[in-house]
Amino acid sequence: MNTSTNNTTNNTSVIPVIGRVLLAAIFIFSALGKIMAPGATIGYIEAMGLPLASAGLVIAIAVELVGGLLLALGIKTRLVALGLALFSIVTGLVFHHAIGDQNQLIHLLKNLAMAGGLLQVVAFGAGAYSLDNKAVRPAAHLA
Repeated sequence: MNTSTNNTTNNTSVIPVIGRVLLAAIFIFSALGKIMAPGATIGYIEAMGLPLASAGLVIAIAVELVGGLLLALGIKTRLVALGLALFSIVTGLVFHHAIGDQNQLIHLLKNLAMAGGLLQVVAFGAGAYSLDNKAVRPAAHLA
């Protein structure tokens, strides 16, 4: 296998951006849901026995919306992906720990799977089609 061809293919693949957008979508839609129905989220946070539910709502919206948008665009991608992976693990364990309930088990596993995908982004970066990569790539006519 010619590694230089393989590296070129990997460096221009659209697969990383598709993966980032798919991962980001759940965070963005979740944030929008919380914005549209804040009372439901506050009630859920309170039902888990957590203090400062209103602050938790604001933090969750900020993490999900800002993190999701940054991930989709490929800005500070590795750091954002790490933060979202940790957020996914913590929220999965806190809110979906009743694994005797099949629905809760599925939600927990979904959160863990998302964290796994995000850790792949941490390991391999944003890919060619990201603002992170654009910032470090010289213009084609200058290369």
